[in-house]
Amino acid sequence: MFQNPLQFLYVLPAILIGLTVHEWAHAYAAYRLGDPTARNLGRMTLNPLAHVDIFGFLMLLLVGFGWAKPVPVNPRNFKNYRRDDIIVSLAGIFTNVVIAFLFSFVYVAGILKWGLGTNEAFMSIVGSIITINLALAIFNLIPIYPLDGSHVAESLLMAKIPRVFMFLRQYGQWILIALIIFGATSVVLGYLISAISGGFFSVAAWFVNLF
Repeated sequence: MFQNPLQFLYVLPAILIGLTVHEWAHAYAAYRLGDPTARNLGRMTLNPLAHVDIFGFLMLLLVGFGWAKPVPVNPRNFKNYRRDDIIVSLAGIFTNVVIAFLFSFVYVAGILKWGLGTNEAFMSIVGSIITINLALAIFNLIPIYPLDGSHVAESLLMAKIPRVFMFLRQYGQWILIALIIFGATSVVLGYLISAISGGFFSVAAWFVNLF
C-alpha cells in the first residue's frame, strides 16, 4: 500500500484520528443517553490507545478500511432502547462524516489560499484524514455484525427477520473478512468516497472563495 515510508507517516494520523473520534462518539452518545458503561471503563476518551484494535488497524493500513475495539454499551440503561441504540450506533459514523467535511475546508483553503497545493505532507495528511474518515463512515454502514450498521438494522428489523440476524451475529465477521479479501467492497467504497468528497470540496471551494 505504501510506496515509501513517508506515506505511512502521512496516513497514520488519519487512521488514529478516524478510529479515535468514531469510538469516542459512541461512548459520549451512550453516556448522554444514560449509559455510563463506556465512560466507567475508560472508553470515553480521545486517547487512541484506548480504542485501537490491532487487527482492524492493520486492515485499515493494508486495504483502506477497518475497525476499532467496539465500545461496550448496556442498552438496559437507555430510556428508549430502539431509538437510543440507533443514535449511539450512528454517532461514530456521523462524527467521521463531520471530520471529513471540516477537513475538506482545510484541504481546499490550503490549495486556494495558503499556497500548499504542492506541499506533499500537507496534501497527503489532510487528504488521508478526509478519505479515512469517509471510509470508516461508509464501511460502518454495512449491516453486517460487528459493524454499526448491523445495530441499526437489528433495531429496525430484528422482529421481522430474526433468523437472518442470528446468522449474521454468528458468521458476520467471517463474511466481512471474505468480502474484504475478495475486493467486493473496494469498488463501491471507492466510488462513494470519491462522490462524497467531491461534493464536500465543491462546498468548501464555494465558501473559501467568498473570502
